[in-house]
Amino acid sequence: MRQRVLIVEDEQHLAEGLRFNLDAEGFEAEVVDTGELALQRLRDLSAHVDLVVLDVMLPGIDGFAVVTELRATRNFVPVLILTARGRPEDVLKGFAAGADDYLPKPTELAILLARIGGLLRRSSWSHQRIEGEPKTEPYSFNGRTIDFDRLELTVGDRVLQLTLMEANLLRFLIEHEGKAVSRKAMLEQVWGLREDTDTRAIDNFVVRLRRYIEPEPARPKHLLTVRGVGYRFNASPKP
Repeated sequence: MRQRVLIVEDEQHLAEGLRFNLDAEGFEAEVVDTGELALQRLRDLSAHVDLVVLDVMLPGIDGFAVVTELRATRNFVPVLILTARGRPEDVLKGFAAGADDYLPKPTELAILLARIGGLLRRSSWSHQRIEGEPKTEPYSFNGRTIDFDRLELTVGDRVLQLTLMEANLLRFLIEHEGKAVSRKAMLEQVWGLREDTDTRAIDNFVVRLRRYIEPEPARPKHLLTVRGVGYRFNASPKP
């Protein structure tokens, strides 16, 4: 069965070009031209969609609002933002809304296909392990377990779904456990953005992660602020 890609793009010539190329690569591509139609299509459980290629600048509801609505309703279909709005702040805004990847317009077809393939593979891993593919072992600390393949955080009897970028940031901090990690390093190594980007987006991500893993988010013990630098992850805080 061919994998289904929903293209949300209001520029007809771009949308049709994407559909033609995706169809040629073996996908089943469908086009809608507004955020409202995209949400309507994605709410239809009878017609499964494997991935969304989403423009940000849409008439009516914009792409950021589409992603936010999807994640709020626990729809975690992979979303690739494809847009001419290339400012780093817009990239972070898309990731903060819950997008999984980002490409600026115009982009080369080979790169777009590679990103789509990567997101679809990651999505398939989260549902069923593929024989022969490397598996990332879940990471546990203080009664919490993170499955980076499934993008799931288990706290007691609760299972929380993480976005890809939330998981990537948490993984980066865990890999540097006990060390102060600068906002600059997070921007460059997690998101690939330059250091002069507004760092408030990093702080917003950390606030969200604290809500997930801290018993008292206002008094964090695991994700600690290092004043003037950034943050430090502590797996085993002292009582």
